[in-house]
Amino acid sequence: METKYSMVKSALKSKIMDGTYTPYQKISSESELMKEFGVSRHTVRLAIGDLVTTGWLYREQGSGTFCADRSKMNENQRQNSQKNIAIITTYISDYIFPSIIRGAESRLSQEGYQVSIFSTNNDHEKERQILEKILTQQFDGIIIEPTKSAFSNPNINYYLNLERLSTPYIMINAYYDELEPLSIVMDDVKGGFMQTEHLIKLGHIDIVGCFKTDDTQGTKRMKGFLKAHRKHGIPLNPKNIITYNTEEKSTKPIEEIEKILDSKSNSITGLVCYNDELVIKVLDVLRRRTIRVPEDISIIGYDDSVLAEVSEVKLTSIIHPKSEMGKAAANTIIDLIKLKSVNKKNEQHQVDSVVYTPEMAIRNSTKDLNQQKITTQ
Repeated sequence: METKYSMVKSALKSKIMDGTYTPYQKISSESELMKEFGVSRHTVRLAIGDLVTTGWLYREQGSGTFCADRSKMNENQRQNSQKNIAIITTYISDYIFPSIIRGAESRLSQEGYQVSIFSTNNDHEKERQILEKILTQQFDGIIIEPTKSAFSNPNINYYLNLERLSTPYIMINAYYDELEPLSIVMDDVKGGFMQTEHLIKLGHIDIVGCFKTDDTQGTKRMKGFLKAHRKHGIPLNPKNIITYNTEEKSTKPIEEIEKILDSKSNSITGLVCYNDELVIKVLDVLRRRTIRVPEDISIIGYDDSVLAEVSEVKLTSIIHPKSEMGKAAANTIIDLIKLKSVNKKNEQHQVDSVVYTPEMAIRNSTKDLNQQKITTQ
């Protein structure tokens, strides 16, 4: 159980890290803190004293207690410390994430960096906890995969605090648009367009699209899905668009696909999936229903993960750069750290974002209906 002293200390540190208290700003008085936390003056003084000792706060005789400027760290201490990079991803141990992390780790280790890996599980509260932990420690740079990047992020102040502390960071797979950070991403609109156009060119006109829309990757892939239909003049049934969020990913897309398959008006011949992970779940449903792929329905995935070739159906899928993206992220954060040093010498240097152009791995999960139409005519 957390002690009252620890509670007050943690709350004050959080207010510093989220920007409630800025450098040189006077914090609340002892009496105000006693009232806010319902604790004794002794407890407040213990918490403040510890934060003064550790450099988070400083006192001015007769004026009060103020937030310290932690950006003015002792340079010798920073130079002599271990070189550290933090990698924050939504997930760590499954799907394409191990490949991305390995790509970054291998490059960073070549440069002598110690890598600390964190996972948010695509949850904003966990992201906040990780950012607070990072802000209390010394990291030379941070590689971040944003949490629920399609939504307004409640932790933006923590990123602004990283900027104030001159801690370089970049974002991968997506980015928070309001921050306009350096990023390493795919052109997901084009990727979603390519998925859909591939099926359209094979003669499919009744296509279902299934997208995870709390991440910008999903909203952009859905945009590509719509653009492909419009380009080819194919009317789109709104019921053929399935959207879901992180908390629903194990249930809703499958439930909605089953509803479509059960419908008497069902005539779909193609399915565009947010990623390969979803395709595998769909294949289980189709197998139970003895619906064959691609004979009865064509499916196309995204990411060209290891899952694309592990099932009896080898998936057509958009290729994600994975390890290459990890290495590019590592190179970019290394460049930013060097740039930080170069800027002290007033020299010019440029670091740019990277956008990968999608490519497609074509296998046997999609069927050409054009030949079938010619035969029946």
